[in-house]
Amino acid sequence: MTAFTLADLERIVAERASAAPEESWTAKLLAAGPERAAKKFGEEAVEAVIAAVKGDREELIAESADVLYHLLVVLKSRDVALRDVLSQLEARTVRSGLAEKAARPR
Repeated sequence: MTAFTLADLERIVAERASAAPEESWTAKLLAAGPERAAKKFGEEAVEAVIAAVKGDREELIAESADVLYHLLVVLKSRDVALRDVLSQLEARTVRSGLAEKAARPR
């Protein structure tokens, strides 16, 4: 069995984006516009933070899954490919996180 990847999830989001909004949560979010998708992503991120603070492992896992899914919907809504985000992450790994953060424009 192969591991499920974010690329798999991105493909599923793209497939479901073409469905009717009445038939797909993904399509419904995208039809409502990038602002709605971003708002839902933010809500899920807050729920993940709360689960982390509470120390509820199972809830954190579930909310993290929601965060990743909704992030990919936001990226789709703005036509940003996951590979572009991963390339950015890869570029940041050439130096430590502290050095990378210090080098960002203020």
